[in-house]
Amino acid sequence: HRERRLDELRDMALRAAQVPYTVERASSWEPETLPRLRAVNPLGQIPTLVLEDGSVLTESAAILLCIAQRHPEAGLLPVTEGALFQALRGMVFIAANCYPAVSLSDYPERGTTETTRESHAHVRQAARERLHQSWAVFADLFSGHESLNPAKPGVLAFLAVTVSQWSGARTSLKAHRPRFHATLRRLERHPIVASVLAEHRET
Repeated sequence: HRERRLDELRDMALRAAQVPYTVERASSWEPETLPRLRAVNPLGQIPTLVLEDGSVLTESAAILLCIAQRHPEAGLLPVTEGALFQALRGMVFIAANCYPAVSLSDYPERGTTETTRESHAHVRQAARERLHQSWAVFADLFSGHESLNPAKPGVLAFLAVTVSQWSGARTSLKAHRPRFHATLRRLERHPIVASVLAEHRET
């Protein structure tokens, strides 16, 4: 499940900020837990973060930015204005361009009123082409940004590492943007990122 993989983002950021947290298992694909999830997130999506005061955060980029903002000592966002603005731009770029294309690739019926397998295949192919083009643009725009430093990744890196795993994006990047693909692979070897990825792949 793509949603389950988005939990990786939450765990990377919280561990990088050294914030203690408790995970409550609830998801849209588990009918017995869905009502508990919908009680805090009517869309039934994960990750959903409930803060100490009971307020609720949804949307992965918003959760990452909240954690980074509340824990500046973790260095998850740049300090200088120009670099900060570009990190925010990169996060919105992924949320606005890459993730919707992944969703349409997974659920092509949402992009057409046609019901045939052939029409759905066309939608899926178009979505993947758009996704791969978006990642190529991202690589051109953001390669070398300090938030993508494999030695000290920020929330932009967590988002890029996670979302680029889907719908053939890594294969496309390896072929067309090999240097950026290599950066993603180095980011995955960072101790926090590597430990979270390993744990989630075991579940």
